[in-house]
This record gives sequence, C-alpha cells and structure tokens, in this order.
Amino acid sequence: MTDRKAQLAANLAKVEERITAACTAAGRKREEVTLIVVTKTYPASDVRILSELGVRHVAENRDQDAAPKAAECSDLPLLWHFVGQLQTNKVRSVVGYAGVVQSVDRSRLVAALSKEAVRAEREVGCLIQVALDAQERGRGERGGVGVGGIEELADLVAGAPGLRLDGLMTVAPLTGEYAGRQQAAFERLMDLSTAVRRTHPAANMVSAGMSSDLEQAVAAGATHVRVGTAVLGVRPSLG
Repeated sequence: MTDRKAQLAANLAKVEERITAACTAAGRKREEVTLIVVTKTYPASDVRILSELGVRHVAENRDQDAAPKAAECSDLPLLWHFVGQLQTNKVRSVVGYAGVVQSVDRSRLVAALSKEAVRAEREVGCLIQVALDAQERGRGERGGVGVGGIEELADLVAGAPGLRLDGLMTVAPLTGEYAGRQQAAFERLMDLSTAVRRTHPAANMVSAGMSSDLEQAVAAGATHVRVGTAVLGVRPSLG
C-alpha cells in the first residue's frame, strides 16, 4: 500500500467512526447517511485511490477542475456531485459528468440544466441550495435561494425535462441568525425538507454538514454529508 493510500484509508476510517458515532447518538442507522468526499484541489490519482477504498460519491465545486478529473476517472463506479455556485455557461460541461447538481438556486439555472440534460439524453438529480442567510427570496453570500423561493424552484425542477428533484442542500451560514449555530441551521433545513416532501415525496435527500460539523448534520437528520479536509487533508492555499 502506498503512503498516500495508507493516509487516505486512515482518514476515511476516522471519518467513518465519526459518522457511525453520530448516527448512534442520534438513534439512526449508519446506512441512513451517505458520505460524499469533496475532492476539490486534489488530483485524479486521489480520486482513484478513494474509489479503491470503497468511496462511491465524490464532489467538486469548480467545473474547470472537475471536468478533466471526471474524464480521467470515467472508468470508475463513481457518482459525481457538483456542489459549487454554477454559472449557466458551465452547465453543458457539468451535465456531461455530474449525476447530481447540489447548487440549484435560480430559475435560469433550472432552464439551462434542463436544456443540456435533454440534449445529452441524461437525467440529472438536482438539490435546491437553501441560503439561510438570505432575505426571503434573495441570494445567499455563498449562493443558494432564500426560504421563500424554495417552493417555486422545487416545482420548476420537478416539471423540467431531464431533471429530477432530489431534495435540499445548505451550507452552514457565516452571517445572520444561524451564524455559529450549525445544528439549528440544519434542523431548519430538515423542517424545510419536510415541507417540500409534502408536494414532492421522492425529494428526500438532505445534504448538509462538512468536516467540522458533520455530527450536527447527522443529529439534525441529514442524509448526505460532504467531507473534504477530514479525508484528504488540509488543502494547499491557492496562490
């Protein structure tokens, strides 16, 4: 086993222990929570090692990094998630490899995703990114739509050809009433998910929590956690 593989295996084991402990504390089964490893800034060789270690869900937030990496790893049994703010001019590329786009936050993006999914003859899963630091229908500091805009966007995605409404996603906000209150933020997301599922029962995916707050996300009921640093290490600063 190479040094890097041993390091990633050890890190994965620690994250697995954390998720298992959080599930036990919350009275949940371990299989209720899916680990998505965020591989941004790390090379395709790391993605290949992660696949060998049993990881099946990986995420990227920049198309210019993700597209070549996904192409290089196209032989692997991976589901790619796109988790960054997505410009419409990158949609065609992203639809080429991403099975799930977790950052849907405006109607124009829904239209662009639908058009490209139909063109590529693919079905793309979509999560509405919820901004808990935004005004009712405004945009969040790190993308996302305000609480008042969720229902309209969810209906748009559900009715769009080539798209599948999978659920909701959030990033713990740095400002506003939920700043520093990750568990409260994630519990609010779960309430919003319950509301969405009244109209769209299959949209039961709730993506929340990262390396620093995955326990709070699991406690709140998240179905997916997005972990990068705790698996791959501290990222090199982008100069």
